[in-house]
Amino acid sequence: MLQKATIRVGTRGSPLALAQARFVGESLGERGFKVEICPIRTTGDRISSLSLPQAQGKGVFVKEIEEALLRGEVDLAVHSLKDLPTELPDGLCLASIPPRESPLDVILLCQPPLAGAEASSSPLDSLPSAARVGTSSLRRAAQLLHLRPDLDILPLRGNLDTRLRKLHSTSLDAIVVAAAGLNRLEAACVSLPEHTHAHTLSADLCTPAAGQGALAIEARTDDAFDCRAARALEDASARRCVEAERSFLQALGGGCRLPIGALAEERSGSLTLTGMICSIDGKALVRRKLSAEVTQPTPLGVRLADNVIAAGGAEIMRSLDGRAAGS
Repeated sequence: MLQKATIRVGTRGSPLALAQARFVGESLGERGFKVEICPIRTTGDRISSLSLPQAQGKGVFVKEIEEALLRGEVDLAVHSLKDLPTELPDGLCLASIPPRESPLDVILLCQPPLAGAEASSSPLDSLPSAARVGTSSLRRAAQLLHLRPDLDILPLRGNLDTRLRKLHSTSLDAIVVAAAGLNRLEAACVSLPEHTHAHTLSADLCTPAAGQGALAIEARTDDAFDCRAARALEDASARRCVEAERSFLQALGGGCRLPIGALAEERSGSLTLTGMICSIDGKALVRRKLSAEVTQPTPLGVRLADNVIAAGGAEIMRSLDGRAAGS
């Protein structure tokens, strides 16, 4: 097969997105491919003053990149997988999922933990009463309120580096972000602001978004060369875990406009999937786990969705649907 002169990789232009695209580019370069990074401004970048629910869903961060891919202006697209809708446009495929970073969330505090909080089982005990916590995620906000109804949850938008700066430039006591983003920025030599205290939130405290920590490499289905190049970076375990999480999300009909979380973990030939749905105010929450063989990621996600719905998720979904209809 003839070697293409350059593989053009489309990405958002934020520091985190560029760090992710460069990681993919360097990984392809190690395999003999020449790569050009092509930043593309998305709808989500242009309307950063709005929350994700107001922006009408995840596609706002990928739409323009996918359009450029379909027009042949770029050859591959790199996304944070949690930004990618569960249904892709005709003509595009999820060609590769590279090895996954941490899928968990991290809470960042301005002040050191309160006395005695270090020994607590929950990092949230480090927060004072009525603490002001910034997050752009309904999923994070709902779970935080479930654990700490006293918290004052405030909207926080912008690229990750912007959110990190706001922790110390505003009156916030803490912010919640993805661990993967912090790790990738650190690898790109972007460090946390001074006097920032980081605590990882377990999936039993704050179940992450489906696909969080994973990268998605999208390609045209009829482009055999670039699909082959992307598949060189594939991690089979990450693919199985993400398929289970996304099938759970799809079975519930959810996205970033609903407080839904999912995390699959693979051990010794089996997948264990945690799924969560929560009311906006945090008062009602259903979190369940199921396991299956690694060969059954999609059926596992569907079965867990049925389990969550039967355990009270249906009532939460109805309340969320009613809220959306009235908004």
